[in-house]
Amino acid sequence: MKKKKIEIFGLIVNIVLTILFTVALLLSFNKHINAVPEEQEIILLLIIFLSIYVTMYIQLIIHELGHLIFGLLSGYKFSSFRIGNIMLLKHGGKFKFKKLTIAGTAGQCLMTPPDMKDGKMPVLLYNFGGALLNLVSCIIFFIIYIFVKDYELISVILELSIAYGLYFAALNAIPMKTGTIDNDGYNALSLILNPASQQAFWTQLKINELQSKGTRLKNMPDEWFYIPKPVDMRNSLIATVGVMTCNRLMDQHNFEEANEKMKQILRAKTAIVGIHRNLLVCDRIYCELLNDNKTSAKKLMTSELQNFMKSMKNFPTVLRTQYTYALLLENDKDKAEKIKKQYIEMGKTYPYPSDIRSDKELIDIATNISKEK
Repeated sequence: MKKKKIEIFGLIVNIVLTILFTVALLLSFNKHINAVPEEQEIILLLIIFLSIYVTMYIQLIIHELGHLIFGLLSGYKFSSFRIGNIMLLKHGGKFKFKKLTIAGTAGQCLMTPPDMKDGKMPVLLYNFGGALLNLVSCIIFFIIYIFVKDYELISVILELSIAYGLYFAALNAIPMKTGTIDNDGYNALSLILNPASQQAFWTQLKINELQSKGTRLKNMPDEWFYIPKPVDMRNSLIATVGVMTCNRLMDQHNFEEANEKMKQILRAKTAIVGIHRNLLVCDRIYCELLNDNKTSAKKLMTSELQNFMKSMKNFPTVLRTQYTYALLLENDKDKAEKIKKQYIEMGKTYPYPSDIRSDKELIDIATNISKEK
């Protein structure tokens, strides 16, 4: 019930912020249209629409730069920086561009955490850094605006930049849990109220660091992976450790235990974010199909999950599940082959080659089972 209330609160705040942002855009739009001669209205309209798109990405970049800058100031080290589906990744001391789309996120800055001291680590500046830099940019843009407000073109761009900056700052700083992911403010609140979550947060960032270096989950330290107690699973950051433990069991090909653990997690009252929950269901479908439990696999392939899979259509787990489903349940080898080609193409630009190697093995297992029938 508490989780549902938090999600409803997040939805309401999201709607209110979006309405306020839309009203601000309309007021700015109306003011500038009325200020120019009629023959210039079309040109100004085009400029405004283009500016809406450009300033949104400017503030998105500023937001992720905020995480990067304040993270560096807190002792973190650069790992990856993503805007949209374009990711800049540091691997082997070199920077490389890769592709990654994660539903519910327009960008992400992941960093390597500093060592923990007495079970604690700096978390506030890193988590709130994006919103802070959005606000700083708004102040700078407003100061510039004061001097150039009589110039229609420049002033409309600055007004939009300020509006987006305030919108992004509020949307990320006000603690919200909207179902798919938890925002920065919610994560920061969890880290403050539950010190144990800081260890979980550190573990997640260390796992990401090793994945970016090509290390598979099965080869990472055993002590990082465990299923948290039920009470701890109500903290989304700690719950993620349980999710990663199931992912590791899949990488170890311990499918029976993985499926059982995932069943327990999915049935319990937990704070697992939506994206992790759906990916666990994908893994469950794979495990059920390996055991020829087609009825169970069909029940798990709900319309909600299918919509999620469409939004994550180039994600390894999703493609591997779709391949296995087409091959072992639908008996459609042509469809499975098309998905496999899509998987191979995706793997060329995917940022974590260790995940590709792991899922490729799972695809091969499904293929061999198909041949034995």
